[in-house]
Amino acid sequence: MCDDEEASPVGASQPKKPCRMNYEAKALIGKILTSRPGGEHIMQEYGKTKSLTDATRRQMINILAAEMTETHGTSPPKNVRVMYAQGIVALFPYLEDPFSQHGYEHYYDPESGSGYLAWRLKTIQRKSSEERGGSVSRSPKVGGPSHGRQPFISDKVQSDDVEAAIAVLRHSADEDTIREKMKTTFIYRQAMVNDESKAADVFLVFPRFLDTPGLIEQDFRLLFGEATANKFLERWPTTFRARVIKESHGLVPTTELLDLMRNAESTAEVENGWDSDMSAILLLLHLLPPSAQGRKRPGKISASQAVDHLIRFQKAGTSVQQHLDNITQSSQPYLLAQGSTRSSIHSYFIVIDKHALPCKATGSVGAFDELIKAHYVFGTSYSSSLSSFFTFVQTTIYNIDIGETKETPRIAELRARMLH
Repeated sequence: MCDDEEASPVGASQPKKPCRMNYEAKALIGKILTSRPGGEHIMQEYGKTKSLTDATRRQMINILAAEMTETHGTSPPKNVRVMYAQGIVALFPYLEDPFSQHGYEHYYDPESGSGYLAWRLKTIQRKSSEERGGSVSRSPKVGGPSHGRQPFISDKVQSDDVEAAIAVLRHSADEDTIREKMKTTFIYRQAMVNDESKAADVFLVFPRFLDTPGLIEQDFRLLFGEATANKFLERWPTTFRARVIKESHGLVPTTELLDLMRNAESTAEVENGWDSDMSAILLLLHLLPPSAQGRKRPGKISASQAVDHLIRFQKAGTSVQQHLDNITQSSQPYLLAQGSTRSSIHSYFIVIDKHALPCKATGSVGAFDELIKAHYVFGTSYSSSLSSFFTFVQTTIYNIDIGETKETPRIAELRARMLH
């Protein structure tokens, strides 16, 4: 925000940077929008709602990119692109991303050459037969679950103690002993999951993951500390759930979306579909659907199709092993929900590498929290279909690897809407 008196956004983990208003850029964007057809509508919508719908944002980008290329050619200098991006958030401060370095990178990021303005310029260049190669970041962002990191707890343990603890773990049935020995072997296990030649053996060496709920949570707390471990369960119900539902009202309505919205807003027991809490989580997936994989790769799948990459239902009484036996191709971790119906789940499992790890949580919010944490505990990358969805949760709710993780402009735009 550009008001020095403004409080930090709800859910932000760091104080808001002081505003450096670019008055010249602000005036430029204001002049363009007030002189172009459709520009007044954009100004009026922002004035009324302190936000822009996706359609209005696309219209704004088209207007600004057209003006930019008419004035500066189809390859405008970087400083011009930056000035337009600065002007957008100066004129419309509620569109600023509170987590990025300057707040305008989702419109144009000079380091990576990405953002809504950059994408529109590339489309114009392609249509003008002046196609150029994409920009490559000099310092690629590599945050996320497959990014090796220093554990929150870094106590050194002697190798003899580790070997002895592993031997005890193979046979012990006492839960307190299991937790103690798993803590003793944590550093060894983290080295293992971050070593490609050893990662596949983690469940052979540590089989207690397969029968002792709560071990994923324990490892995550050792990796990140208590504060980070608690963030999703603290923030989702109180802050983000309602804002996700509110934002979903601006999406193009489909049968699946309307069903999810009805279930998410229901205070009574849901009859058809997932329960209220899981429906709200799936609405976030519709707000951050799978992106296209590029022109040379297969087309993108829909948000509804991507749900199977996140959670699958199994009728109570059916064998979990049968589900595992039917897996024919490798996939990233997902939830297996067992119950009489989708809205009445009795137990959750995290399926990873044809293994089913029992969740400690019996509710959908807690199970989803465990699924996110499993990615970090086992150093597993996100499913490509869920990358934007998981990355938003990672950076915006857990505040993990902020500024180190590659984010799409859509993630930053949605965060700006929700945190202002």
